[in-house]
Amino acid sequence: MNRRTRIKICGITRADDARIAADAGADAIGLVFWSGTPRVVTHAQAQSIVAALPPYVSVVGLFVDPEPQAVREALAAVPIDMLQFHGAEPPSFCRAFGRRYVKAIPVREGVDLLESVSPYDDAAGLLFDGFAAGGLPGGTGRAFDWGRLAPDVREHLRRPLILSGGLDADNVERAIRAVAPSAVDVSSGVEERDSRGAPRRGFKDAARIRAFVQGVRSADG
Repeated sequence: MNRRTRIKICGITRADDARIAADAGADAIGLVFWSGTPRVVTHAQAQSIVAALPPYVSVVGLFVDPEPQAVREALAAVPIDMLQFHGAEPPSFCRAFGRRYVKAIPVREGVDLLESVSPYDDAAGLLFDGFAAGGLPGGTGRAFDWGRLAPDVREHLRRPLILSGGLDADNVERAIRAVAPSAVDVSSGVEERDSRGAPRRGFKDAARIRAFVQGVRSADG
């Protein structure tokens, strides 16, 4: 039986982009509730995006070192299925809201990944992301050495592995074959490009989304 890698398109800011992602085959979309990025959405924006989704597409709310009240207010306003934390949130914080959660781990040089993830033994998944000093805590478009997630590391992970960081249609098939993640998470790799070729943060490109999903399915096949 062929494996099926789950796909999340993160940093959605427009209802049309959410519909395109779902129609292309994404399993989940990500809504960012952290004000430090152009991909941030208000509760009202998030409500309109979720309303545009077909059934059975999960909604993930992303936070970075939030105040507890900010998480509670988002959960009260928006039908969020899962939380995703990209800061230094301790496990007790992540599990305090009655939702399944994903913990993001930046892959830094010299950091023991197994030690970093060990406290989060009840997470729905562990997301490994590229690290850029002084940059965004996620969605940087920066890949890391997939060799850091070699088989001897993966076999000791107690939770599902989610791969992120610099993924796009050109490399996602190789990434999946190298790491065999349960899911992949993409943001900048499926965004529109400006006149300099840089991602337009928060504005997704339909053709890039479809190509990315096709790359995942090719790897699965």
